[in-house]
Amino acid sequence: MSTWLLADIGGTQARFALLADGRIGAIESLATGAYAQPIDAIRHFLKDRPAGRLAGAVIAAAGPVEAGRCQLTNASWLIDGAAIARDLRAPDVQLVNDLQGLAWAVPHFGGDDLAALGGGHEVAGEPVAVIAPGTGLGIACYVPGGDHAHVLATEGGHASWAPEDAEEDAVLQVLRRRFGHVSVERVVSGSGMVAVHEALCELAGLPPPTLSPGEITAAARAGGETAATAMARRTVAMFCAALGATAGNLALTFGARGGVLVGGGIAPRLLDDLRRSAFRERFEAKGRMGRYTRPISTRVILHADPAFLGLAALARRSADPAP
Repeated sequence: MSTWLLADIGGTQARFALLADGRIGAIESLATGAYAQPIDAIRHFLKDRPAGRLAGAVIAAAGPVEAGRCQLTNASWLIDGAAIARDLRAPDVQLVNDLQGLAWAVPHFGGDDLAALGGGHEVAGEPVAVIAPGTGLGIACYVPGGDHAHVLATEGGHASWAPEDAEEDAVLQVLRRRFGHVSVERVVSGSGMVAVHEALCELAGLPPPTLSPGEITAAARAGGETAATAMARRTVAMFCAALGATAGNLALTFGARGGVLVGGGIAPRLLDDLRRSAFRERFEAKGRMGRYTRPISTRVILHADPAFLGLAALARRSADPAP
């Protein structure tokens, strides 16, 4: 197999690797905001790598892909697959949604790549939903089928958030005044965690905080019973519960009897918090359909670079298409 460029481009980081002889090389991470255009970051990555002429590229981008182009949802880049193909003189450049790329990794995960989050089991041959909170919130579904397997790419992270208790109702009102439409991403993402924390502090009459997601989770784990730690713990608890509720919605929406996988950069760091939280309770709490969601497994993706497994799989499919 010839050499392919693999790229996973998000609102914060753009990561690149080469796929050569069927093997994924070293992954380099560059700050999206440090480059005016995606091709500038690609050139930076390639300049010290004697890749020769590329057979193609598979680029996953954090935003909706339409007609081979993607405007990143949480960054300024407009990614144009045809323009990149011309610049690289590569005959085959595929541009896919970032969660679409991640979902193609589903059949390639090993046992150590996933951590159970509650009960349930997987039914072979059934759809697997993938939800990934990070800078934003991505959602996709892998539908098995051998050579005919496919992935449903979505913008489900921008569907409306549905509160499920009085505290969430109050937070919704604060967020609605701030944003108008309150999507799931406004709650279940890194920026969402910050927004929820600010809303809870406002409701408690506390001064506006200036904490990052990492600082909020660190405060939630700190000792003592100060007002600041209480707000942080309530924030993390609400994040976990809302993630569980959304994952349960996906199980119903996609008929995901193959399980629901939680990816992104946040969940692995919150694994213990998720296990102690209402995540699984909310996942199963679907009224009359609780009997449907209870048998479905939920697992966190622990693989360090899962998107590149999916991008490599897409490159291999292009290099050796099914008959």
